[in-house]
Amino acid sequence: MMGKRKVMLILASWLLVFVVWLPFMLKLNFWGLNFESGLMRVWANFDGPNYLIIARTWYDKTLIAKGFSNPLPLEYYPAHWPLYPAIISFFDLFLSGPRAMLIASLLGTAFFYYALVEFLDHFGVSKKRILTLGLVSIVLPARWLAVKSVGSPEAWFMGFLMFSLLAYKDKKYLIAGIFGALAQLTKSPAILLFISVLLYELLQLIKNGEKFAIVLGRIVKMALIPISILAVFYFYQLRVGDFWAYFHSGDNFHLFWPPFSIFTHGGTWVGSFWLEEVIWIWLIYGLGILRFWRQEKTITPPVVFGVVFFITTLFVSHRDLARYILPILPIVLIGWQKVISKREFKIMALVLIIPILLFTWNFLLNNFAPVADWSPYL
Repeated sequence: MMGKRKVMLILASWLLVFVVWLPFMLKLNFWGLNFESGLMRVWANFDGPNYLIIARTWYDKTLIAKGFSNPLPLEYYPAHWPLYPAIISFFDLFLSGPRAMLIASLLGTAFFYYALVEFLDHFGVSKKRILTLGLVSIVLPARWLAVKSVGSPEAWFMGFLMFSLLAYKDKKYLIAGIFGALAQLTKSPAILLFISVLLYELLQLIKNGEKFAIVLGRIVKMALIPISILAVFYFYQLRVGDFWAYFHSGDNFHLFWPPFSIFTHGGTWVGSFWLEEVIWIWLIYGLGILRFWRQEKTITPPVVFGVVFFITTLFVSHRDLARYILPILPIVLIGWQKVISKREFKIMALVLIIPILLFTWNFLLNNFAPVADWSPYL
């Protein structure tokens, strides 16, 4: 039965992504939206072209400058970690670059929902609620649908995080370290998983009096996460001649002191005083984490990770907070499972499908890189 749920969720998620793509494929014009730019507008959505450039050049500045007309500084590309471009590169052997990128994203979505079913099951969610939570997550949050519909590493990243937390829960610490390292090779915030494990194990030493050698043994296996960072930095040294290229990638760091600086910092990536939804995002995710903690009845690695990741987002000064906070979505779903399972919530989720699609289409139509020549990407 669990296998059927995975297949249902994967197919349902792919179906909705196809619905998002359909007006672009048909170059329609309806509801005040003009899709005549075609599927290239989906290809151009950030940060898809950046990952495509990396997949074709592997950060080589000379190749980027000669082959691509992207206006971004050449130093910016090491801000994008290499595992997702590697997946694109594999499919690029058989397909054109943009299509390889979208296939990589679709497979990432399948991986995410496979991991989500396992994650929900391991944390005591009933089979009926697993299907409900999974179906709701296909459309909510709305930003997640937009992310799944373009070239992005988030689905892979979130899947790796879930499998790492599951392996840690099952005391398979080396496997947890491997999945954590894969998450780290995908996106930089995976280091928060390692920090969470350190805090959790410190609590085990203080609260439960576990032997230091045993705790250290678990931490050493999870140290594959920071080791993978060093591996990426060494790769950057080989490709661009700068071990610290990630930190020299320009306007890429959006954490600011004090917290809540998104309202006062006036950063380049904020750009608006219409930010009330940021408060709602924090409220929904924060309550979800606290409800999950209450359901767990004790401090567990997912609880610590959820709290650490959520607190980190309070320092983010970026308009796209809805995307930055996505990695704790699986934990938040469990926290809100009783509410999500209620009939009135399901009714409202159905009602909101149309505005969610409109939001996604509008987002894709406007959040794109100015690619003048697609031939180097094809």
